[in-house]
Amino acid sequence: MSGDQNLGTIGSRRYTDAWLMDHDCAPQYGDFILHQDGSWSTSKGDEDVLETIDGSGRIITRSFQNWHTHLPMILNRGMGEGLPLMEWLETAIFPVEKKLTEDLIRVGTKAAAAEMIATGTTYACDMYFHTETIGQTLAETGVRATLCGPITDGLTPNFEPGSGDALRHMEGLITGDSPRPGRIDYGVGTHSVYVCDKEILLKGSELAKKTGCTLHIHTSETRKEVADCHEATGMYPVEYLDSLDYFTDGTTVCAHCGWLTKKEMRILAGHDAHAIHCPTSNQKLACGGTMSYPAMKEAEVDVRLGTDGSASNNSLDMREEAKVASLVQKHDHWNARVLGPEETWQLATKDSKDWVTWDLNDIRMSPIGKGGRRLLPNLLYSGGKVMDVFVDGEALRRDGVTLTVDEQKARERLNEVVLDYYSEI
Repeated sequence: MSGDQNLGTIGSRRYTDAWLMDHDCAPQYGDFILHQDGSWSTSKGDEDVLETIDGSGRIITRSFQNWHTHLPMILNRGMGEGLPLMEWLETAIFPVEKKLTEDLIRVGTKAAAAEMIATGTTYACDMYFHTETIGQTLAETGVRATLCGPITDGLTPNFEPGSGDALRHMEGLITGDSPRPGRIDYGVGTHSVYVCDKEILLKGSELAKKTGCTLHIHTSETRKEVADCHEATGMYPVEYLDSLDYFTDGTTVCAHCGWLTKKEMRILAGHDAHAIHCPTSNQKLACGGTMSYPAMKEAEVDVRLGTDGSASNNSLDMREEAKVASLVQKHDHWNARVLGPEETWQLATKDSKDWVTWDLNDIRMSPIGKGGRRLLPNLLYSGGKVMDVFVDGEALRRDGVTLTVDEQKARERLNEVVLDYYSEI
């Protein structure tokens, strides 16, 4: 290694004798320069770069984008195992969320960021309480995030029910200064049609339309949610939201979408909404159904991948989530051709401007195959170790060590606060 040894400094980096796979999923071998703006070029060997890295044991890829998370819920990982969704929420999750403090949120967020970076994710679209604290904490770690603060009346522990303070607070965050411009921004979280009444849904939508921010909601996660909505309104959830003029074109994030009609899929496509496939959480909570990717693709819906919270998934590892997404679609549709490695990887990394390198010395990455044609299937289905992570040219992780979060301290602090605050559960 040569050049400036300040690995956290922003700049371009040259990798020699490396494999590189961009969004087209076509592996290339050679010397490459990763530029600060997220682009890359082949290297002639004489460019002025921050450092030169021996890439002979690495493959460079785009980073993962996690489109549905509840990051601080890493505090709840392993709680309420074996319970169906509503019982899990009402007996294991909602009661302990009443104990949330800013300190707990900081601890949970830092641990979640450490897990994201260590597994190759640089972006999260999050929905959780104490949103400002999450933003301040993530800003220190260098990852990107859209943080959608819940305005759900009665379930937001840091605001009085009926006060409207949650909505006003989120408007202040959305229109105010970001703790890290270009990486952290804010949006509105309207939890779901079964938690939010018509007034809350409309207020959230109006704020999103006024400010242009992201509007985040859980949509058609369970058959019961769909049936209850139809019984109450005569419409299915997406139809009902559309009847309220809820959707913001291009900026609405609908998590799960496991029980949609084809009409609802066309509605989502018409609003250019993002539908987030969260297969691990759906299966773990026995929701009975997951998104039909072929039908969504036919309807031209913009599909992304997300882990959900690490309470219902147990993991924030998007490589694992991508594998599960591919396998469940093949299984559910009796078709091995559905969601192959290239298309799955493109869903998991869509819009990424950042870079991750993986350890080719990991036995799971071999054999490489002629022209590197086995690299992607090996990485997706077998797994690999993340070596380096770069965001805007800034190194968040180098040589298998995260630089912006002390993983050991994050782990120790997470265990401490769980013993202090959750010891009875």
